[in-house]
Amino acid sequence: MSMAYDEYMKQMVKPMRAELVQAGFKELESAEKVEEFMEAAEGTTLVVVNSVCGCAAGLARPAATQAVLQAEKKPNNLVTVFAGQDKEATSKMREYFDGIEPSSPSMALLKGKEVVHFIPRHDIEGQPMEAIMENLLEAFSKVK
Repeated sequence: MSMAYDEYMKQMVKPMRAELVQAGFKELESAEKVEEFMEAAEGTTLVVVNSVCGCAAGLARPAATQAVLQAEKKPNNLVTVFAGQDKEATSKMREYFDGIEPSSPSMALLKGKEVVHFIPRHDIEGQPMEAIMENLLEAFSKVK
């Protein structure tokens, strides 16, 4: 790919990254950062696999940020990887989603390194944002 294309994509996704970062999510932009985080992670972690698609912009990111804001029982950690942009980081994170097909956008709630709840793209796309939020809030409340 050309340098111009790469730079264009970096600029285009800045606000898409910022939306989650401003809501308290930590971006994991390399496979090393994913592994470092996962090896040290304690408690529960909400992972948002971010994407440039419309359902990420209009549904996944707003649902994740609003669910975290409204939750009585919040995950201990909030992290994100960006599919299609940080390919190695996304691939590494997906290694922890044992037996789950790659999907973006998607959200995973982990307890330690184990996925206890997963929301794939087909449960995001075409759903009302409130339904996705409720899905997350219910998952947050059930994890001990």
